[in-house]
Amino acid sequence: MALDCQAKAFLDYLKSLGGAPIHKLSPEKNRAGSNYLAKKTLMTLQPVAGVEDIEIPVENGKISIRIYTPEGVGPFPVLVYFHGGGWVMGGLDEFDSPLRAVSNSSRCLVVSVAYRLAPEYKFPVAVNDCYLATKWVAENVHYFHGENKKIAVGGDSAGGNLAAAVSLMARDYGFPFLNFQILLYPVTDCIGEYPSRVKFNGYFLTQEDMEYFKNHYLPREEDRKNKYASPLLAEDLSSLPSALVVTAGYDPLHDEGEAYADRLKEAGVQVTYYCYEDMIHGFFGFGGMIEKANSLVNLIARSLRKTLISNQESI
Repeated sequence: MALDCQAKAFLDYLKSLGGAPIHKLSPEKNRAGSNYLAKKTLMTLQPVAGVEDIEIPVENGKISIRIYTPEGVGPFPVLVYFHGGGWVMGGLDEFDSPLRAVSNSSRCLVVSVAYRLAPEYKFPVAVNDCYLATKWVAENVHYFHGENKKIAVGGDSAGGNLAAAVSLMARDYGFPFLNFQILLYPVTDCIGEYPSRVKFNGYFLTQEDMEYFKNHYLPREEDRKNKYASPLLAEDLSSLPSALVVTAGYDPLHDEGEAYADRLKEAGVQVTYYCYEDMIHGFFGFGGMIEKANSLVNLIARSLRKTLISNQESI
């Protein structure tokens, strides 16, 4: 399938900016660039019933979370969301717009997590932050009109990696119980090689960029083999929450995302797999320029409603 015309226009827009590639810039400059790009490309900001930023305790520090409350009467099902950005970039503001849309469309409480970033905080800080944030949500979300027995985790790219890892940790540690995991074009294998990484190198994401991110977050080779860094390498993927796994056809990460969906199915996990064949990596965050981001919001919302609210609605 040909590349979506809006995705191509987005890539042309990036080229017109004339900036240096990610792997040649400092984390600080990349964070500033990510924030700038988000302001230019996010979908229209939707009002929600409530937005609250709070700090919660994690190991050796605190992190911020943002809680989106939809219209209606709770208790609401909950989605705990981990943003993308290669474990180096991204934050609450960059994903403010699509998460508002998800909260409205799904009628779920959405908790966005600002985990600590690399290289200042290397593995396993980010994944531990995300697990502890999810645990905190399970223990405290009733104060915010959330239902602690109906919790999903989700994320995009590096955030999808963290959501998959948190699902493994919650199973391994026996708490909290998670109903669902949403993995949007996730990183699942930090040591393997896949044809899509070569075939689609340069469609927003490059192999050099991916190595840059891994060098900052996972500088030690032994850490890259850890199942909480590379969920695809876990020996046992059974007894995990049901999953929505989404990939993009023009994404270097396509193959490992699809491979993880296949492994989950083989382990007996209920999986809905969907590939946006004409899309590029990261498009969930570019709804102001790429309309398929809105389609993905709707897919996420339908999946959440089906899993957490009723078993009647078809995805």
